This record gives sequence, structure tokens and C-alpha cells, in this order.
Amino acid sequence: MKDPASEIESLREELRRHEYLYYVLDQPEITDAEYDAMMRRLQELEGSHPELATPDSPTQRVGGKPREGFVKVRHSSNMLSLDNALNEDELREFDRRVRDLLDGATFRYVAELKMDGLSMAAHYRNGAFVQAVTRGDGSVGEDVTENARTIRSLPLRVRTDLAAFEVRGETVMNRRAFERLNAERDDRGLSRFANPRNAAAGSLRVLEPQITASRRLDYYTYFLLVDGRPACDSQWSALEWLHRMGFKVNPQRKLCASLEEVLAFCAEWENRRDELPYEIDGVVIKIDSVAQQQQLGFTAKAPRWAIAYKYPARQAITTVEGIGVQVGRTGALTPVASLKPVLVGGVTVSRATLHNEDEIERLGLEIGDDVVIERSGDVIPRVVRVHAQGSYRRPFQMPAKCPVCGGKVVREEGEAASRCINTNCSARLKESILHFASRGVMNIDGVGDALVDQLVDRGMVESVADLYSLTVEKLLELERMGKKSAGNIIRNIEASKANPLPRVLSALGIRFVGERTAVFLAEAFGSLDAIATAGIEELQEAEEVGPKVAESIFQFFREPRNRQLVERLRAAGLQFTYESSRPKSGPLHGLTFVLTGTLPNLSRDDARRLIEAAGGKVAGSVSKKTDYVVAGDEPGSKLSKAQELGIRVVNEQGLLELIKH
Repeated sequence: MKDPASEIESLREELRRHEYLYYVLDQPEITDAEYDAMMRRLQELEGSHPELATPDSPTQRVGGKPREGFVKVRHSSNMLSLDNALNEDELREFDRRVRDLLDGATFRYVAELKMDGLSMAAHYRNGAFVQAVTRGDGSVGEDVTENARTIRSLPLRVRTDLAAFEVRGETVMNRRAFERLNAERDDRGLSRFANPRNAAAGSLRVLEPQITASRRLDYYTYFLLVDGRPACDSQWSALEWLHRMGFKVNPQRKLCASLEEVLAFCAEWENRRDELPYEIDGVVIKIDSVAQQQQLGFTAKAPRWAIAYKYPARQAITTVEGIGVQVGRTGALTPVASLKPVLVGGVTVSRATLHNEDEIERLGLEIGDDVVIERSGDVIPRVVRVHAQGSYRRPFQMPAKCPVCGGKVVREEGEAASRCINTNCSARLKESILHFASRGVMNIDGVGDALVDQLVDRGMVESVADLYSLTVEKLLELERMGKKSAGNIIRNIEASKANPLPRVLSALGIRFVGERTAVFLAEAFGSLDAIATAGIEELQEAEEVGPKVAESIFQFFREPRNRQLVERLRAAGLQFTYESSRPKSGPLHGLTFVLTGTLPNLSRDDARRLIEAAGGKVAGSVSKKTDYVVAGDEPGSKLSKAQELGIRVVNEQGLLELIKH
């Protein structure tokens, strides 16, 4: 009989081998039931002998509690994006530049399929996986280690002499997993992911590793680095090393001796792309030799030794049978065309996004028209143009009320999108709650994505005000919620009632009203009730509140559902009044100023601070309640309006004289 340590190590090795066969090579040797039996045995042994547990064990792919956020991590070297070649001529131009820079030296290309996913770096120490970081902005990404650990094709341990190394690759969701995920979301009444790339990115960045595990992501590697630099002397040898070590490397790759071979590879996979289990949008072409890569160097944004050859989007002609409206998580209403089903690139398409009313007008589109649609990896393609007008066409009109909640729909001047302004609209509720509870707003620690998903999906919260009706007992009904965590969350919700009025204003989710504007409004009006009942011109008397912001605030408080929300928050005990921090006396006390133009010595902020320190108030626009306009060079329309209303105008020196007196 084996001792526990030996049996544990033997099971781990066997499970790793079967994971590699199944998830990397797609060549399983045993049934799922046999695999599960080995996994259960290993879990039993590790449970009985916790001193033998290790982070790289196959049992540790999913574990730990939901996290509250992602830590920023700087990359060992920049993860640069690639320049694009959109046609053969641009690819030939890239080849010409390479030949010129290499002074006629011979070289080879490596052609690799361009997978449509999320770039990620995985770090290993002494053969064990220790950290995963998303691409982010290329210099700094987010630590997604616990989520990446759930990806079965990412080995948790490899046998190598390298003390430390890094692999970079693409996290993707294959078509079958994507279709299954969207079917599940349909069943739950949730919005569908637009494409596998968005689904992969969203799945890798959820705060609950269990959710990531259920999404069945895949990871294909294409770079090997040590200390941020290439570890091999060529790209091809790096791919071969990765393959030998058990990493998943795309088998559809080719070492090319000429550009003509590259073009043939690109053409082959453009025709065969629908055979693949995942989405691609082109081919990445790299110089094979690392020494020649270093010779070619980089521009500010991209390497000179690599380029992405992008496939053109695929198109088809079909008929628009109707136009419906979807409501997004920010309240934006998006018209979506219902199409006569048509096959586009191996996928049957029956819907296409129309973006907004302006786009429909630009296209000259009406229901019944034949249109050209374009699909480039997206499940919801776009309409490119009208192919032919229908015999019985009829125009589309954006609804005046939200199709989800019946709330008022507003399209602000200068905005392309129409929006539902009901904060509690179920289509935007999760986003509203996350904003309300966020650190810079009401600062309710513990109310993150995972918790909000459960609260809304179970119907426990149907309005942000429902947060204040939660109890420890209600929270304990949720999955993975302990009594201590529930108690902490309830205490944090209770503590948020002490937040000052500017925080409450910002929390309401009024478009254009952030932390700074909320402070100016609270300073100017002193109470939420005064803001809610103010007219558009009155609202503009608050500093930095122009016509667009004032209109948004005014419309928000005209929506009955928002007024109901305000009353519920009042009943919950939130702060609705504000004691201004401005001086209650001074030479400018009680006077309102408007600044316009460029002053000779004072910046706009300097002038504002001087006025406020002297007890005055600075407004964003000129009205009958303005006492002085301070005008500098190139003053604009504010000066004209002041002159029309007979308001006193002073220059910088005149302002300083007023402050002295």
C-alpha cells in the first residue's frame, strides 16, 4: 500500500497528464468519470493530510473567496499592440520596409493565426505557476491569478531548468462554450455577450473564480520571456519549447521563407476559418530571428518586426423585418434590426445593431429595406448600407418610454444616444448599485460584482434604496456568505448614511454629475430638495454647471421613479442638507460672479479661489442673479449676455479692488 505522500504525487502527475491530453492535445485517454474519480481521491487524501497540499495541485484550480477588486501590476516589459495590414499591398509594404532595414540580409517569417481574445502574461517560479496579469494598457495590467488558475489548458506546473520565466498568450472562449454561455444567459433573462472576445475578457475579470471556471476558457501561448526578454534565439524555437513543456500552442502556424508563403498561408486560413473551433480575425506575421527583431526595433507603439494581417469583414444581403430596442446597463437605448436569417461566414445571422437614431438616419434605413450586413467575429453584426429600398417600407421611431420599465426616455442635445433616466430600471440596476456603493461615492465596502449579481438575480434588491432594507438574515441566504461577512456589509451600509450630500448626489447616477459637480451643487443650493425643484436657469448658477448638465439634472428630477427613489433614500436616513464650507462673511459675501476670457495674471482657478475666500460665489453661466462678470481677453458670449442684462463687468484689476474693499 502506497504511503499518502507517494499516492498524492502519483495522482497529481496522472491528472496533469490527462489534463494535457484533454485540454491541450484534444486526445483524451480516459472517460470523464474516470478522471473525476481520480480527482475525488486526490481531494480526499489532501483533505486528510493538509500538510501535503500545494498550490500547484490539480485540486487547486478553483478555490478561495470572491475578491473585491484587481491589483495593478507592471509588466516585465511592455506588451505592445501590433500595426495592421488591411490588404496585400500593405503587407508587401511591410515586407519592403523590413528588407530595407535589414540591408538585404536573408530572414524568415513565422505566420500564426490571430486569435480574437484577451492577451495575458503568466509567470512561473521553479516550474510552478505563480501569477497571471492581463495586458491592460500594455505597461500595467491587472492581477487575475486566481481566475487564470481555473483555465485547464494553462499548466500549474512544468518540468524545466529555468528558475523563472514568463509566457504570453491569448485567452479565448471557443465557439461552443460561447454559444452555451449565451444560451444560459438567455434562460436567466440576462443580456447576451456580443462576441467570444468580450465573453473571454468578461469571464477572466469577474471577481468570482468559480464563475471563470464555469466559462471554460482556453489559453494559447505565443511568447516565452526571461526577465522580460525573449528566452530563445528565434520565435519558432520558442513556440517549439512551449509545446514541449506542455503549453497549448496553436498548431496552425508556419515557418515561411518568403512573403509569398505568408500570403498563401493567409489565403488558406481566410477560406478555412470557419473550420476552427474559435474565432480569428487575421494572421500575425513575425520575423523569426530574435537578433533581427532587435535590429529592427520598435516604434513608439508597435514592433517593426511584426504586423497583423487583418481579414476583411464578411458580408451578406438580407431584409430588415423589424427594428426593436435594447436597453443597456447605462440606460442607453440601442435599436437592433431583426433580419431575415442569412448565413454569414458559417453563422446564421438574424439581428444587427443599428447603434442609434443618427445611424439609422445616415443609412436612410426603413423597415422592409434590403441591407448589406457585415460580420467580423461579432454575434450581432452591423448594417453597412441599404442595398435596395423595400416596396412597403416604414420608418422607425424611438419610443418615448423605456421598453423595459416604462420610464421617460431622454435624448440630450448633442448626444447620439437616447437614454432611460430611471435609475431603478431593471436593465441598468446592477450598474446603478455598483456605482452607488463604489469607493468614491457611498463607499459601501463588500458590495461588489459577485454580491450584486446575486442580490439582483434573486430579486432581493430592485432599487438602490433596497440596500438599506437588507439584513444579516437576508444576506445569509446567499451563496458563500458567512455571518461575519454579512455583518460587516450591513454595518458598512448603515455607516454610508452619514455621507454628506455631495456623495448622495453623486450616488444618484445623474448623467454628468460626478463628485466635483456634486460639491458645487451642494455649495450653491444647500439641500437636495432645492436642487430637485430648481429650474434649468437656476441650476446653471452653480459653478461649472452649464446648459447640458443643468438639463440632465432637471430631467432626472422630473422622472417620477427617480423622485420615488429620493423619498425612499430620505426615509432611510441619508443626508439631504449641506452646510457650506465657504466663508459666511467677507467683502464679496452674497455676491455671484461669472468668469470669462483669459485674465492677464490669474488663472481661472486662482480667480475662483480668491472670490470664494472673500465670501463670494462663482457661477458657470450668466443670469439675472449674477452680480459681476469678470472679463479677460477673448471673453465670448458671456460678456454679450452680461451687457444685454445690464450686469456690471470688471477686469482682473477691478476684481482685486472689490476684494480689497
